Amino acid sequence: MALGAARGTDHGGARANAGTPPRGPRAAPPAASVLTGLGGTATTVKSAPGGTALATVLDPLLKNPALGDRSAAVVDVATGTRLYGTGPGTGKALTPASTTKIATAVAALSAMGADHRLTTRTVYEPDTEEVVLVGGGDPTLTARKDKDAAGGPASLRELADRTAAALARKGVREVTLSYDTTLYKGGTIHPIGVNPNLAAVTPLMADEGRTDGSSSGPAARVADPAADAARKFGDLLKEHGIKTTPPGPSKATTRASTLATVSSPPLSALVERMLTHSDNDLAESLARHTALATGKPADFAGAGEAITARLKQLGLPVKGADVKDGSGLDRRDRLTADLLTALLVKAGDPAHPELRSALTGLPVAGFTGTLAGRYGDGAAGVVRAKTGTLTGVNTLAGTVVDKDGRLLAFAFLANATTDPAAAQSALDKAATALATCGCR
Repeated sequence: MALGAARGTDHGGARANAGTPPRGPRAAPPAASVLTGLGGTATTVKSAPGGTALATVLDPLLKNPALGDRSAAVVDVATGTRLYGTGPGTGKALTPASTTKIATAVAALSAMGADHRLTTRTVYEPDTEEVVLVGGGDPTLTARKDKDAAGGPASLRELADRTAAALARKGVREVTLSYDTTLYKGGTIHPIGVNPNLAAVTPLMADEGRTDGSSSGPAARVADPAADAARKFGDLLKEHGIKTTPPGPSKATTRASTLATVSSPPLSALVERMLTHSDNDLAESLARHTALATGKPADFAGAGEAITARLKQLGLPVKGADVKDGSGLDRRDRLTADLLTALLVKAGDPAHPELRSALTGLPVAGFTGTLAGRYGDGAAGVVRAKTGTLTGVNTLAGTVVDKDGRLLAFAFLANATTDPAAAQSALDKAATALATCGCR
């Protein structure tokens, strides 16, 4: 699958339409409510599991040779108490793969707020009679006809409709068409190179530059997503009788007047999409927006610095962390199990409701996103976790409600793995063990 074609990266699982599980619907198994773990009383939820009991259950599973170099932590979400861990202090920093997206989610939500939206706009330059399509860093912008429903992603077609109407009011029927990608800085190609797991990182793209109609997972991408989006926009303007030149790069000036805008769903919804479907394009976009919101350069280095700084500001244990991108595709990323569990605890903190979608967006075992095809029994519907997979790297971090109704956060990191299927199975067994034992 993508492990060979994508230089060892496989963050999106099998290609599928967003929100569509790989098999037919089935009845959900009975499972304790996640909210019970957070808000239950002493009469409904027992005390947190004991560390010794947890070690008795988890140690044999996590010492599986398939896991190579490993680190793990389990924390009681209600109290933030560390119940189990391998390694002293802040733990061992390892390559986290796509569990990095949890850090990206929390940093972005903290920096911009859950209601923030990403806006794409068109402006009119009166001196040159130029229409400039200004990228706002929204990779969910779509040119598809079937995605114009209210509440869905921003529509390039709707932007063309509004732009054409605004030009008609000005009596303009012929324009020079340009596009502006100056919101971001630096190179557009991820350090892993051209890769089907993500498009070139640019603030202007339609449908993530995908060429096969897919909505998630690895896919062939256009070489220049911004130019592609501008060309599609020009074709849409022509349908409204607006004659345009072939689009070229430019920069909107301060003299330009806004013609039309379209905005993405709120950041909370974007974070849920990013986590559920391990959307690398969205992750890199949110990392850059975190940089912009905190005064850092909107490039790979600035985005990584912004994420780390934001987590430190939240009081999270960032010692040993080294964030190189927003998606986790960069093998140089380093996170600890303690930081990943602390991120999940912070997202569940009633004092930080703006972070809650970092929990609600986690894939549900056996049902949604990258966990749809895992946990066929046992912990299906009970484990919610972000997966991470690179060649030699298998990770899993999320939450689980144990059999006594206690909500636990866990992070399992394995590097230097040689058998990805065996490593994934070992991590799944460890998460299932948390769900099925009282461990007291």
